Amino acid sequence: MSQQTARRGGAAWALVITSVAGFMAALDNLVVTTALPSIREDLGGGLHDLEWTVSAYTLTFAVLLMFGAALGDRFGRRRLFIAGLTVFTGASAAAAMAPGIDSLIAARAVQGAGAAVMMPLTLTLLTAAVPVAKRGMAYGIWGAVNGLAVASGPLVGGTLTEHISWQWIFWLNVPLGLALLPLARLRLAESHGTGAPLDVPGTLLASGGLFGIVYGLVRGPADGWTSALVLTGLFAGGALLVGFILYSTRAKNPMLPMRLFRSRAFSGINAASLLMFLGMFGSIFLLSQYMQGVLGYSPTEAGLRMLPWTGMPMLVAPIAGILADRIGGRPVVAAGLFLQALGLGYMAVVATADSSYVSQLPALIVSGVGMALFFAPASHLVMSSVRPSEQGIASGANNALREVGGALGIAVMGSIFAAQGGYETGQTFVDGMRPALVTGSAVVALAGIAALLIPTRRRAERQAQSAEPAPVLETAAH
Repeated sequence: MSQQTARRGGAAWALVITSVAGFMAALDNLVVTTALPSIREDLGGGLHDLEWTVSAYTLTFAVLLMFGAALGDRFGRRRLFIAGLTVFTGASAAAAMAPGIDSLIAARAVQGAGAAVMMPLTLTLLTAAVPVAKRGMAYGIWGAVNGLAVASGPLVGGTLTEHISWQWIFWLNVPLGLALLPLARLRLAESHGTGAPLDVPGTLLASGGLFGIVYGLVRGPADGWTSALVLTGLFAGGALLVGFILYSTRAKNPMLPMRLFRSRAFSGINAASLLMFLGMFGSIFLLSQYMQGVLGYSPTEAGLRMLPWTGMPMLVAPIAGILADRIGGRPVVAAGLFLQALGLGYMAVVATADSSYVSQLPALIVSGVGMALFFAPASHLVMSSVRPSEQGIASGANNALREVGGALGIAVMGSIFAAQGGYETGQTFVDGMRPALVTGSAVVALAGIAALLIPTRRRAERQAQSAEPAPVLETAAH
């Protein structure tokens, strides 16, 4: 039974606090990419070291997400949110002051661990604070802020690096974190999950399995897919995840109950999320380089020209949340995914070594609208597909799958790019990027098909307001 303690503040404060915290965690996924040349100039290190400044955060973030959600359910979501925010803020300061490349990598790993505890609890805390009737709009705003952070990481990183210094991509988190800490303590309500004991064996199996797979995916393009460490990571990680599934079907209090996946809603939205992030992350990774390396824009100029895509969530996602309340989340999510697939496919067609920005603009707008339509209703579907006491588990699982999808997207689309093209000339870059974008488009279209498999369910208002309601897969207006 979920327990909540009333506190001052309410829904508005919860929305502000969780949205800003989510923005910080999501931003740091890609914020480093455009700063890598400056980091190497200041701190030294080879290509392998620079890659780890990105992947150290991704790895720890992905593998500890479900554990962070479980800790929050067991010991208090507000308490663990504050702990994760403290670790994230301190590690950001350590990264900004790093005297060498090794210390920067270590700080990035700790930063990812803090984000893994903080990020999944933002949705559960927000859900606890917002009335059922207004959750669609709240999720829309939360989704807009987080979607903007994911897509605008290269712009923010490039702008700060170009006009101030690369250290400021980390210093940016410090005042935000210090401002949020007292607000979280005073304005958020405490809540718990089931109160069941921590699932230590399940946590070790899931974390080890995700670490192995994500490590293999991140290192595959650099070390070769047949290298011993990459193959070991992929096969050992896969074996550990199979062990986790088998264990979780028999455990008394598993971290991630396998029975949740019997729900077509839970399975469908998680499959759609993984595939969507696979296509989106890989595309942004290549398109930001295309605009700089081929079309000759500076990091700031490239980021500004991507605003029709990256900035669209701020305009459309709140509307998407309202639409989800009225017609249900499934059609909104599916429409968004198919629009993003269309935009990526269109970009693959019009991209050339000297294409004009005007020719790319329709693709950017369509992709931006599609991404915005996805974020808020997807969050709504995840949280409404399980009981309130299991929302921490659901949020952690969904975020972990998104991170794995992002790592997979960069690895897969990077490999396609390397096989078909390269960095030698603008034309060779385009030759590699086009088939990669087509692949990204196809994967996002598959995500749309997965979203269509989510069933529409209607529940009476009395069930939604009961102390322990049955799972609501999707609420649609009559």
